[in-house]
Amino acid sequence: MSLSLAQDTFILVSPWKPVLFLLPLVAWAWLISTIYDKHAAQFHLEPKKWNSFHLFIGLIAFAVGVGIPMQGVAAVWVGLAAQIAILGISVAVYPIISNKDDRVPEEHHVKLDFSSMAEARAAKADSKVAGNAELKIMASDGTVTVVPDKESPDFAIRVAAEGVLIRGKEARASEMVLRPTGRDQGYGVVFLIDGVPTADMTLPAAEAIKIIDYWKGCGQLDIDDRRRKQSATLDVTHHDKSQKIRLTTAGGQAGMTLTLKVDPAAAVRRKFSKMGFLEPQAEVVNQIVSDALGIVLIATPADNGGTTLIYSLVKMHDAYTQNVQTIEIEQEDALEGVRQNPYDPAKDGQDHATLVRSILRRDPDVVGITDVPDAATPKEMCRADHERTRQYLLLRAGGALQAIQTWCKAVGDLPTASEPLHGVIAGRLVRKLCQNCRVGYSPSADMLKKLGLPADKVPQLFKKGGQVLIKNKPETCPVCGGIGYIGQEGIFEAYLLGPTERELIKSGNLAALRGEFRKQGIPTLQQAALLKAVEGITSIEEIMRVTASAESTKKAKPAAVKS
Repeated sequence: MSLSLAQDTFILVSPWKPVLFLLPLVAWAWLISTIYDKHAAQFHLEPKKWNSFHLFIGLIAFAVGVGIPMQGVAAVWVGLAAQIAILGISVAVYPIISNKDDRVPEEHHVKLDFSSMAEARAAKADSKVAGNAELKIMASDGTVTVVPDKESPDFAIRVAAEGVLIRGKEARASEMVLRPTGRDQGYGVVFLIDGVPTADMTLPAAEAIKIIDYWKGCGQLDIDDRRRKQSATLDVTHHDKSQKIRLTTAGGQAGMTLTLKVDPAAAVRRKFSKMGFLEPQAEVVNQIVSDALGIVLIATPADNGGTTLIYSLVKMHDAYTQNVQTIEIEQEDALEGVRQNPYDPAKDGQDHATLVRSILRRDPDVVGITDVPDAATPKEMCRADHERTRQYLLLRAGGALQAIQTWCKAVGDLPTASEPLHGVIAGRLVRKLCQNCRVGYSPSADMLKKLGLPADKVPQLFKKGGQVLIKNKPETCPVCGGIGYIGQEGIFEAYLLGPTERELIKSGNLAALRGEFRKQGIPTLQQAALLKAVEGITSIEEIMRVTASAESTKKAKPAAVKS
């Protein structure tokens, strides 16, 4: 019996056919398990649900592939094609959906463009041949700085100069500064990451000066002039991505300083609705803008969004039906329809106050003034026709009351200073928690009491993380790079200044003015910051850092004229 069965055996499937069906399945499984699954885990995109989806699609693909109701070799090819097509649904759907998720930064989008991957490898190979000189640096006139020969002494300087910018960009810095440390004639590289200075490395003075001179040469600046402030805009390309870099150098007693600012125009472009104003604050700002009379004080510390804020307010006026102008020492961006008047303090001739007077005498509808470099400018602003011209003035101050104090001191006469005031808007920037790695916790009752928060309404707060769990192993968060924060958002206070408030300013009664502000029921800077913490946007630690900085600003003597 067994002999008969052995003689009757025959092959049902050719040996090569199962292999043919397994090859696309293996490739698909490798992509899902090594790339998609890890990506979903990194950004908390519910990897279990995605894996279930992929598995379901894989089972359907296999079943359709082997179950085609056809015979012969044609059935194999039709089944294989159907299997690949169904697997392609799984491969294509994940990138489409995940790339639209706000939790996934653009640089971490899943891309299946194999040609661009090949180009990136080729670019990397080219840079290796060129000796790790990775940047294409082009001046404003189109001149490209040639990479020195690898054997020349200038090549090492070129690589070191590039390194300052490349490391900064990889760390998400908005500015890279090379400046004297004040110790042993050394220089230090400092990155400004989300508004916080972060030390990178130190260099001997001789090497640092060579790097500064190299960047000055790229920007076609005067290398021999080591005192005067000089600026240039460069177009820098790295891995096929081009960005504008604002290059600034200046000299002092300790030595020269180099600042590389990444895409400064883009940094100050933000719609008013995206700046972080709370709803009642936004209503006050809209009232101030629609009033369009007198002077409005804008108050922020340095590097806390002051230019973005004043630009945003100026753009809220219709530049095509009104005469809207600005007066700026350093123009950060081009404002459509707005006449932007530059002022260069290094040039002889007209001073800032004279320029302000000249523009105000032409009866513009709106003027935004971003700097107060002299004592005469505030006085000229007070002499304008406040029934016809709205003026916005940016002051470096820690809050609304300090801005009013600073303004009054600069004008030098309380009645004159108070009469044209119609509003004050103060702001600061807080770092936003990385939504990919933030850590929730239950705050204690004592903590909430100290913060003035209701214990029954705040069950959870968040703090910075910096790591994510991927397959039960902690790894550095790919979104924030382990910092725990990414990006910044504004916290504000905004007050209308009517007859009652102006009378209190005129009498110098700031305590009563503070009470009048409270009656308006508009959230203060501190209240706005706490609300952001309750919403999980920032942390209590970050608020304490910013508040401590604000307190130190309050205790410092207000700068009367320098903004």
